[in-house]
Amino acid sequence: MHVQEWLETVPAVSIYALVALVIGLESLGIPLPGEIILVSAALLASQHGDINPVVLGVCATAGAIVGDSIGYAIGRKGGRPMLAWLGAKFPRHFSEGHVATAERSFEKWGMWAVFFGRFIALLRIFAGPLAGVLHMPYWKFLIANVLGGALWAGGTTAVIYYVGVVAESWLKRFSWLGLVLALLIGLVSMLVVKRKAKKMTAEPESGPEREPVPVAE
Repeated sequence: MHVQEWLETVPAVSIYALVALVIGLESLGIPLPGEIILVSAALLASQHGDINPVVLGVCATAGAIVGDSIGYAIGRKGGRPMLAWLGAKFPRHFSEGHVATAERSFEKWGMWAVFFGRFIALLRIFAGPLAGVLHMPYWKFLIANVLGGALWAGGTTAVIYYVGVVAESWLKRFSWLGLVLALLIGLVSMLVVKRKAKKMTAEPESGPEREPVPVAE
């Protein structure tokens, strides 16, 4: 069953809780489809009046911030042995290559890697735990975590919700042409931020290899 079709079968309060939980667990470091759940819920909100997009965005933001913070605490306590354990459990997401790429991003960009990492699937599950492993000062992590979580979760909810509203209106007038144009508007606005975030992770990879350096307290 499609995610959106399944979401239509559950009450609004359960959708709020599910979105917060899935995004929170993903931010904590567990590979889950947080973005897919959020997009599907926001699109559903645009079609059903009983789902409040503001409440949905707040729940998604809270899940992102709390999940990242828990991931930071776990990473700070578990250290590199925890990354090795995650690599054994989830080799597709926590391979040595992925960890090295994320570490280079943190070395070059510091707290901005946490902020822009929210828009990249790989760094979204790495940001919290890795910031803790590298002992990034918590106040820096918290600022980037709150800003990045709010912009990603709130922004995604708003864009998808309004695209859904516009698409439904246009669909009645111009059939599939209106839907395609509305979706393109939403996609372009989201890809602008994602492209900048991906560029940040690509630039460190092109530089010379060097040993990871812990973030200074």
